[in-house]
Amino acid sequence: MIDKTIGTMVEAVAGIHDGATVMIGGFGNAGMPAALIDALIAQGARDLTIVNNNAGNGETGLAALLKARRVKKIICSFPRQADSQVFDALFRAGEIELELTPQGNLAERIRAAGAGIGGFFTPTGYGTLLAEGKETRLINGRHYVLEAPIHADFALIKAHQGDRWGNLVYRKTARNFGPIMATAARVTIAQVTRVVELGELDPEHIVTPGIFVQRVVQEDAR
Repeated sequence: MIDKTIGTMVEAVAGIHDGATVMIGGFGNAGMPAALIDALIAQGARDLTIVNNNAGNGETGLAALLKARRVKKIICSFPRQADSQVFDALFRAGEIELELTPQGNLAERIRAAGAGIGGFFTPTGYGTLLAEGKETRLINGRHYVLEAPIHADFALIKAHQGDRWGNLVYRKTARNFGPIMATAARVTIAQVTRVVELGELDPEHIVTPGIFVQRVVQEDAR
């Protein structure tokens, strides 16, 4: 019997090793798997490369992971905002590496990894510092930059509901990066509001099929 449900958050993040590349879903706090992040902090993995849309808000969630000095590099599109003081302090002190990627490019690089695409050309970033060292090409009179896919060892995502097979549905804007991150990681761990019985999820509403998910944990599981 296929059953991907995990009893506790501690068990859910087991095996995330030092130096791993970890995708973390969310657009700011919307869709951020806060309970999984807290479990990862407690688990102790270090020297992580984190892929996320931004670089943390306040001092909770992703910002708390950064504050615990567990991240050596972050790949994101929006590292600075009014409450990104943790990342800002680390970056100014030279204690964290940043790979800045425009938001559309970030999403497409993740999607490309999940789709098995070796790279793609985009006009975004051409002629800027972001294109330095990358292959460029003139296509139909327009300049493009070659971008590489982003693969991950693990993806931590948040969904609204999931079943024991790993099928997931999302709630409104909390969907954001979760579906593409699930396809681009070797191991996808989904924090869900509620684990439901097989058959409860309308097949037409399932966004992430269970084939892309290895672990499902209910967010009130500790």
